[in-house]
Amino acid sequence: MALRRRQRRGPGGGRALLGAVLLCVWWRAAAERVRYAIPEELGRGSLVGPLARDLGLSADELPARKLRLSEEKQYFTVNEENGNLYVNEKLDREEMCGDSATCSVSFEAFVHNPLNVFHVEVAIEDVNDNSPVFSKSVMDLEIGEWTLPGARFPLETARDTDAGSNSLLTYQLTSNPSFSLSMKEKPGGYKQPELVLERVLDREKQSSFELVLTAVDGGDPARSGTVPILINVTDANDNPPVFSKNVYEARVAENLPVGSLVLRVRATDADAGSHGRVSYSFGNVPDTVRALFVIDSESGEVRTAGALDFEEKKKYVFGLEARDGGGLTSHCEVQIDITDENDNAPEITILSLSSPVPEDAPTGTVVALLKVRDRDSGENGQVSCELSGEAPLSIVASPGGSYKVVTASALDREQAAEHRVTVVARDRGRPALWSSAELVLEVSDVNDNAPVFEEAAYSAYVAENNAAGALVLRVQARDADAGANGRVSYWLAGGSAGAAGAAPLVSVEARSGALYAQRSLDYEQCREFAVAVRAQDGGAPARSSTATVRVFVLDRNDNAPRVLWPAAGAGAAVAPGEAAGAAAPPFEVVPRSAEAGYLVAKVVAVDADAGRNAWLSYELVQASEPALFRVGLHSGEVRTARAVSERDAAKQRVVAVVKDHGQPALSATATLHVVLAESLQEALPELSERAAGAEAPAAELQFYLVLALALLSALLVLSVALAVLARLRRAGPPAVLRCLGAQRFSVAGAAFPADFCEGTLPYSYNLCVAAPARAVPEAAWPPPPPVPVLSAEELLAGDSCEKQISSSSGVVGDPPAEPKALQCREEAAGAAVDREEREEARSATGSPARCGSALSLFRCVGRRRNGQRSSLPCGEVLNGVERA
Repeated sequence: MALRRRQRRGPGGGRALLGAVLLCVWWRAAAERVRYAIPEELGRGSLVGPLARDLGLSADELPARKLRLSEEKQYFTVNEENGNLYVNEKLDREEMCGDSATCSVSFEAFVHNPLNVFHVEVAIEDVNDNSPVFSKSVMDLEIGEWTLPGARFPLETARDTDAGSNSLLTYQLTSNPSFSLSMKEKPGGYKQPELVLERVLDREKQSSFELVLTAVDGGDPARSGTVPILINVTDANDNPPVFSKNVYEARVAENLPVGSLVLRVRATDADAGSHGRVSYSFGNVPDTVRALFVIDSESGEVRTAGALDFEEKKKYVFGLEARDGGGLTSHCEVQIDITDENDNAPEITILSLSSPVPEDAPTGTVVALLKVRDRDSGENGQVSCELSGEAPLSIVASPGGSYKVVTASALDREQAAEHRVTVVARDRGRPALWSSAELVLEVSDVNDNAPVFEEAAYSAYVAENNAAGALVLRVQARDADAGANGRVSYWLAGGSAGAAGAAPLVSVEARSGALYAQRSLDYEQCREFAVAVRAQDGGAPARSSTATVRVFVLDRNDNAPRVLWPAAGAGAAVAPGEAAGAAAPPFEVVPRSAEAGYLVAKVVAVDADAGRNAWLSYELVQASEPALFRVGLHSGEVRTARAVSERDAAKQRVVAVVKDHGQPALSATATLHVVLAESLQEALPELSERAAGAEAPAAELQFYLVLALALLSALLVLSVALAVLARLRRAGPPAVLRCLGAQRFSVAGAAFPADFCEGTLPYSYNLCVAAPARAVPEAAWPPPPPVPVLSAEELLAGDSCEKQISSSSGVVGDPPAEPKALQCREEAAGAAVDREEREEARSATGSPARCGSALSLFRCVGRRRNGQRSSLPCGEVLNGVERA
């Protein structure tokens, strides 16, 4: 029916064709019926036949094919190793089939991989294992002495539960001249024994006889049964009872209520009185008949004593006996046919269920084998099956009441891990009866799904200076498969997680998908990077997918502002509120005529951070005259807040702080020394004193470290100098003084270092250097050469970039002076040399010492202030003079 419905739908023609093909295959398998015949009474373990060989299966493929039997009662079993069919329990044909002429057991044998079904029938052959049995232990007969010879008296027949020739009975009677045995043919083909009177009896001579009736069956060897016959010779009862029919027939429906009338028999006796009174009873009938029927001895009514079942037995045949008061009997036969009623619902037996079935099973795969049986007959036993429930399954009918449940479309475990369908079997009775069985089909997983990330691309934000091992991000991929196919592991698939050959920046935990930083990140070195994470399942073969994780490093305020100019404050990074230690700061010269807003200097600073952490603001935190200067909040320009007055001190110290906008804010300070003077000549004494005062703290440590060496060097130089001066005094004026004849300054070019400092200052400041004022007529000095333009830092800072400066001598032809030779000598030795040089200059020229005294002056300049001597490094001053 299911096949015909699909054919009528039209679009399902493909499925109908597939069902037809499967049905043809099934029909061929079903047509191959295997038959065996065995005798009854075989014991457990007896061989029936080589079932596997007869089905075409070899012993090697038996484990894979899984040969199984399907039978209601486990009469037989199959050996899984050799495939032979054996008896599972002792077989008794009479118990299994009753008095049926034939007896056989049918069942199905099915194999897997692929699924196939074979019908097996085992015929149970009868063995003469039962002897004839009489229902009565003694037969009593009363024969009147007036009975004429030739009279016949029916005798009870014996029963043999065997079949065939084993149940064919013959009767024998003990020899007696008054009686003989005769056989009378009865309807149905069996014979009724009758006792025949051979001569007239004389009660006065012999009132009773005792005979023995023997029943012998046709088996080999034959079996027999006996019953004694007691004959009592009487008088006056010469008419036996006579039934109205030899055979009574009735047709009743099964399930008739107990006590219902089936039929009525009637026998009459011509005698009068007690000899004419008839009573009814069963003849030699099996116990099953006595359990189902009962007869009223007076009325002859046969009624039901138990429930009749068409499926157990369709017809009952038994004999009844009528006996009068004189002991004469008569027999009749009763045949009761049982008609079928639709009282049995179809029975569904699941022979095989392939569960779980893989989700990649092709369409048409057999997943279940069913057998449907209805014990009723006719239309009441005709059954149709269908599936109830939404599932990609269909049912296909096969001969012999078998059905296959096959896949109708592709299965997908991710959509439905199991399918529950109900098989409904319905007969055609009126009213129709039905039964159902539920099939639970589990779908096993196949690795047909790759892991899927929740996002194709992830973004993570990590603040710099994180701790190594800090959690960056947790990625997650889901795999719709189950078990190992759905177990996801994570791996790094590549990306810019680290430079080539360098340790990766992040790592991923295989089970959880958590990404951890391998080391601390620095925003200033790496602002972002990307890494590919691969998610792989545990299937075979494995499936994987990849997601990109982009990590953005967030800036933290971990870099303080760096002051590029003034250079003295460079590199001093302090926390808020702390003061930065500074080297000797540069000087700025501001004319006293400067008005409000005059640009003094510009503080230039940078911050390696980004965003708000790199926004810089400038504030004035300290000044000798706080009201005189102001600093641009965002520009860093130091300008005069008002006009410079005469009351303002000539030396001003301005300290500006540079702050970023981070949390917490970091800062650096820039110190600027300002000299209020109209010209460089006016500012030079202040610059020299200030520079010496500023250099002293910075050089104090160095001074003490080299003091010991300086003392030794000073003694040696003093000794050499005294020797040279003594010789020069005897030889005349030194050649070095001849350079002062025509020019006031050395013509040697200015010497500038190749790379003076790290950066270029945004402003240049001009400083003019002139000889100290002397009371010399102007006409005595030739016109000076052009004065070079030097920055204050170059003139005063000296070795600010920590490079050795090679400067030329102040006199043409003299070798370059060593930088270490330009260091300050011990004060007493320096003063003595200066006095000697000035004396020699006066004696030689008669004029104020210009060249020599100038050289000695700039070789070591010393002034006293407040009773203390402060020294300006000779190299710085001499360097500036030689350049000028």
